[in-house]
Amino acid sequence: MNRTQRFTTLLLLLGACALIGAEPQHLAPDQMAKAVRNDAITIPSPGELFAALEKPGKPNWTGQIRGPIPTTYKNRPQIALNLGGLIADGFIAVEAQDSQQVKNVGTDIIKMAKALGVSENILSRGNSINEFAENNEWDALQEELEATQNEVKSSMQTHRDQDLVILVSVGGWVRGTQVVSSSILQNFDERAAKVLRQPALVNFIHSKMNDVSPDVRDDPLVRKVSDELVTLEKLVAFPPNKPPTADDVRKVNDAVGKVMDQIQQKPEPKR
Repeated sequence: MNRTQRFTTLLLLLGACALIGAEPQHLAPDQMAKAVRNDAITIPSPGELFAALEKPGKPNWTGQIRGPIPTTYKNRPQIALNLGGLIADGFIAVEAQDSQQVKNVGTDIIKMAKALGVSENILSRGNSINEFAENNEWDALQEELEATQNEVKSSMQTHRDQDLVILVSVGGWVRGTQVVSSSILQNFDERAAKVLRQPALVNFIHSKMNDVSPDVRDDPLVRKVSDELVTLEKLVAFPPNKPPTADDVRKVNDAVGKVMDQIQQKPEPKR
């Protein structure tokens, strides 16, 4: 999928052309039911979110690279949320054209995929990522990261781990939105800021979190993330006739940053 296709997909997912100021429409009940019934995760991928940022101007992708996160989580929901965030980090590294960072992230993706038991096909993806990174084949790396994300979700669905598919998607969206809001703040532009006006999408993500099985839904981290989404939905409900201010974007960035901190919190050491 090229940049134009990803950008078009993002606009469809938001339900309206947020970049030109239209308010995204809420999903109709029949659309919501169909999405749930078909297990169609319509949460934008990190690649789609980042493609939207390319419209007003090129962000400082290198400045968005974060340090390494733990790969020793034992809690499966936390692993899934962080795996989604790592896939987003892969897209960031590709956009920054940092081959070493791509390889580092690829290695961590494989570790977490192994921990979830979905590593068989991911291993070959990891080898391809390293090869493309060595040769600076950035377009091929974009495609491979998208394929890796789809491979993870497909493997989980095969193993009836739909709950974890949702959490991987949510983790990627949270990290992607953190990067998008941070990039907008670094070089504030009203056109770029409008992409954050997505209350219907956040509401949909929250509904998907509520669709997971009771044992996953009652996980303390999952409950925290779900609760924070309620606050976040209000923060991204900017008036349709007024572009978000820098302060509005800062509040969104603080909120998703708080969620990201909870997701990547280090596991407590064994006593």
